[in-house]
Amino acid sequence: MLAVSANGALGHAGLLLVLAASCVGALSTGTAIVTGNHRGIRQGVTYAWLILAGALLAVFAMQRALEMRDYSIAYVQQVGSRSTPGIYNVAAMWSALEGSILLWVLVLAGFTAAVAWRFRSRAGDELVAWALVVMFVVTAFFALVSFGPANPFAAGAEVARNFDGQGPNPLLQNHVLVLFHPPILYLGYVGFTVPFAFAIAALITGRVGEGWLLETRRWALFAWGFLTIGILLGGWWSYEVLGWSGVWAWDPVENASLLPWLTGTAYIHSVLVQQRRGMLRVWNLSLLVATFALTILGTFLTRSGVINSVHAFAAGQIDGYLLGFFAIVTIVSLGLIAWRGDRLRSPGAMDSPVSREGAFLANNVIFTVFAFVVLLGTVFPLIVEAFQDRRTVVGAPYFNSLSMPIGIVLLFLMAVAPVLPWRKASEELLRTRLFWPAWCGAGALAVAVAFGADGVAPLIAITLAGFAAGAALRQIVLATRRQGWRGLVGRANGGMVVHLGVILVAVALVASSAYTESTELRLRTGEEVAWGGHTFELVDVVSERDDRTEVVRANVRLDGGQAYGPAITTFLQMGQPIGTPSVRTGPTHDVYLTIAGTNTPTVGGDEATIEVFKKPLILWMWIGGLLMAVGTVLAAFPGRRRRDPMAPVSARVPVEERSSSDDDETTSAGVDAPDTGADEPVRPEVVAGD
Repeated sequence: MLAVSANGALGHAGLLLVLAASCVGALSTGTAIVTGNHRGIRQGVTYAWLILAGALLAVFAMQRALEMRDYSIAYVQQVGSRSTPGIYNVAAMWSALEGSILLWVLVLAGFTAAVAWRFRSRAGDELVAWALVVMFVVTAFFALVSFGPANPFAAGAEVARNFDGQGPNPLLQNHVLVLFHPPILYLGYVGFTVPFAFAIAALITGRVGEGWLLETRRWALFAWGFLTIGILLGGWWSYEVLGWSGVWAWDPVENASLLPWLTGTAYIHSVLVQQRRGMLRVWNLSLLVATFALTILGTFLTRSGVINSVHAFAAGQIDGYLLGFFAIVTIVSLGLIAWRGDRLRSPGAMDSPVSREGAFLANNVIFTVFAFVVLLGTVFPLIVEAFQDRRTVVGAPYFNSLSMPIGIVLLFLMAVAPVLPWRKASEELLRTRLFWPAWCGAGALAVAVAFGADGVAPLIAITLAGFAAGAALRQIVLATRRQGWRGLVGRANGGMVVHLGVILVAVALVASSAYTESTELRLRTGEEVAWGGHTFELVDVVSERDDRTEVVRANVRLDGGQAYGPAITTFLQMGQPIGTPSVRTGPTHDVYLTIAGTNTPTVGGDEATIEVFKKPLILWMWIGGLLMAVGTVLAAFPGRRRRDPMAPVSARVPVEERSSSDDDETTSAGVDAPDTGADEPVRPEVVAGD
């Protein structure tokens, strides 16, 4: 073993500071709360800043070691190489197990410091203090894992003076998205620690009213937004890099990111019911616990080596740690919910299932069922292997057959829920509000059939997508007509922008799954081949080589215009050939070219075998993702409050006694008006506690 270098020593010091500050912070702050030491409680903020300082120091040391190619560190031997370009050298930090845990520690430290700064004026509040204690405990666990079994600064074996590493996995150094996809996904994963911490703090203190929800609404929303964008960027990376023309393969690690997204989405909707009507308290706490616990389970699936996946890391020594922590989180959380069961009784009750709260409850049930379906399909092979010592595979047919009907139901709820009032809806009201959305659904069906779409399930999905889009656009039009573009700012109407993004993504997934066409073309130079309404002509086969890669590229002229170059890229350090597709993107469909199989064409030759995919509406998916990001930001900020001038709602009216017309589209005068999405006033005593 080599002696520890300066970078290694610096990194160890940073991780030790994170571990010590989080452990001491949890113990001292918890003790101060119990003993009533207000000065000690306020000192919790200091520990948060020490944790961030330690994490930054450790990450700086790792980036410096990668930049210097410090091969005295085992992790740099594994992922470092002098031939790796600068941007991929930065991303090499999270390209393997130990560095990915270090990134987790950094993001978690950042959120801990952000919470401490955001609530610095209320550092003496027990709710905030206990939330910090929970975050300290979570940070201590990941710091322990990083300092122990997943140590990125462990000394490496003795190597020759001219030694050079292999660099990151080839799939992680051939597209710039690798620089953004994992960190953004981690911001989503780790971001849910904040609302989880406040939920646990509320249970500990007994302040289980609506106050903790108000404290964490934006934190949960931004965590969900980052997780959403991270998942979509992962789909984009898969589409641009892996050469199979798809964005989602129901890979176990993909599913591991989808699971907390599903429960997190259910929580973001369900929490509205609690804030408006004081209902679903146990349900919301359970959803939040499930979301956080599933991030830990996802970490286990990705980093334990128990599954085979293009996303997964090699087998490590942290699976026991992660499973143990997952069990502790689940048991402690459910125990606290049971302990506070008497205080979690909802003051409100559902008046009618045909109401906004009824639709949200149905939405939650469907999302929970969806999460269970995905979880079962993901872990079932592991259960079979553990109990029967045999390997089995749950493939895409299982997920596709169950996700399609679930998706159709969710699209229907997405269309109906926004137009429903709180408490109950009349038949006349529904006819009025659903008139234009229904016509939008009919129009979507007509357009789809006109363009040749067929199949019962896809056509139902497209019709309901149009229906849901009509409902969302109706809300947006009403809001902007009354308030201008400022009407888009606010939870409800920002949410409608998110809905439009989700609808575009859903339509793109349906179209690309049901109507993709593909073929294999044997092309020769100077000869045009027609297929799928396009022409293809091989221009030439060329080779490019540098000190890192050798690329054999077949340049194909598409429709007599620009040439596109699918290639086979061989990374010289590993000798591993990787297919690199080339894509022409259009508003109605993409033309996706890749060299067929491993049939590397002869350089300078006059023929090549190209696999061609015609992928409908893929661009809509990326536009939908952008809309979801914009809508998340709009929804995070309160809109202008709308109050009925004839019957204003008092901020001191109890939750169960609020007017059913509040936050509906209908004023007391019966005039159709937009839902501004303004936050419902909450009793001051609820914010402070029960």
